[in-house]
Amino acid sequence: MRVRRILGLALAAVTLAGVSAVGAVSAGAASSPNISRDDCTAAGGQIVSRPYAGEACALPDGTMPAIT
Repeated sequence: MRVRRILGLALAAVTLAGVSAVGAVSAGAASSPNISRDDCTAAGGQIVSRPYAGEACALPDGTMPAIT
């Protein structure tokens, strides 16, 4: 009985670590990189002002990276 409990806890810890790693990678991939004003206009985007978040570039593909 005790061995089962220890194996269950070990499996739960490994599963949680795996889910955390996948979440961190997904969050990193989902965030857009920063872009300059010149690169924004050269890519066909428009500079938009976001309240409390500064300026962003609205690109034709629907992404909105922050302006640096």
